[in-house]
Amino acid sequence: MRLYKVIHRAPIRVAKITTKRQQLRFKRAMVALKIALAQEKQETKEMLIIYRRYTQGEVSKEDLQKANAQFVDILKGLGLGVFAVLPFAPVTIPLVVKLGQWVGVDVLPSSFNISKPLKEIDQIIAQEQQKQASEKATEQTVKSNVKK
Repeated sequence: MRLYKVIHRAPIRVAKITTKRQQLRFKRAMVALKIALAQEKQETKEMLIIYRRYTQGEVSKEDLQKANAQFVDILKGLGLGVFAVLPFAPVTIPLVVKLGQWVGVDVLPSSFNISKPLKEIDQIIAQEQQKQASEKATEQTVKSNVKK
């Protein structure tokens, strides 16, 4: 009888652990994507500022090279955007990235090639959860104050 309970409960426990692991993996991937997009946004703003200064003749060669490198990153992102429109994009994009790695061509923009440790990403997730919890608490206090 006891053996039956162990055999019966184990798959449920394994399913719960697997689900939590997949949720954590998904959260980590989304936070890493958010960080990469924020970095890409900041670099693009800097690029536009450098190009604006270039039109006025107030830029150094190093800054111009940095802006040109960012422009190449933007073109890489647009190139992947073409594959996003095609059918079977969830298959073709990873295939193109892997094929590019195999051939030795960097297909992804530089901000997407970050490899942050999992601890840093987990800390960012925890901070966001605390921020959301504090926002909910303030909303509830505001609602309770309005009702009074």
